[in-house]
Amino acid sequence: MHTYYLTIDVGNTSTTFGLFDGEEMVLQFRRTTNISSSSDEIGIFLRTALRENGFDWNQISKIGCCSVVPPVNYSLASACSKYLNKEPLFIQAGIKTGLKIKYPNPKEIGADLIAAAMGAVNAYPNKNLIIVDLGTAITVEIISKEKEFLGGSILPGLKISVDALSSGTSKLPSVEIAKPEHILPTTTTESIQTGLYYGMAGAIKELCYVYQKNVFHGEDSCIIGTGGFAKIFSEYKLFDEIIPGLVLSGVKCAMDMN
Repeated sequence: MHTYYLTIDVGNTSTTFGLFDGEEMVLQFRRTTNISSSSDEIGIFLRTALRENGFDWNQISKIGCCSVVPPVNYSLASACSKYLNKEPLFIQAGIKTGLKIKYPNPKEIGADLIAAAMGAVNAYPNKNLIIVDLGTAITVEIISKEKEFLGGSILPGLKISVDALSSGTSKLPSVEIAKPEHILPTTTTESIQTGLYYGMAGAIKELCYVYQKNVFHGEDSCIIGTGGFAKIFSEYKLFDEIIPGLVLSGVKCAMDMN
């Protein structure tokens, strides 16, 4: 009989679930993050999503969770316990990570950053790593080849930027987040898309350059893109590799270690 690991990444906008069979992720699905969701709503959603994709929830042996939305955690843990008969492991201070945290206060580091770092180190051992996670916020984190979590940067994500422009001005509309069709825009919508796309690409490029030069001192490093908006930059060659399920892979690593 198969046994599966269920991994959960609770983000500010959406919650992503990944089902692992050994080292392979065999299913990925998501729902909107809602701090008002009850344990019954989450539990029924989980059972339904698994069943509709041909998987038996009874075959789940472990559940791991990475959450940056603490108000959701109680309902999520209760849903796993009540509907899947498993207590989830939450990535938090005190668990084994295999990383050397170079922060004065490690509790400041988001669980998603720790999980992404674990997933990246597992995929690229003995490499200097720059991990760019394009979610609600954009994070750039730096991991040395000695598995040291050195720090990084946080900046507003694409959706936050779009929302800020439309809510903070009288005439600018909210636009779809997408790679612009033309370099030189001729409409307001294209002007916003061009500014956001190339402005964000430039910010990411500059941060990676600064860290490669001043932290890794020109040593070889690997830049990994992840998160919901990473793929729209695939043609721009910002990243050496895009790994959409990096955080979920890191949660799987945490379960193996703990």
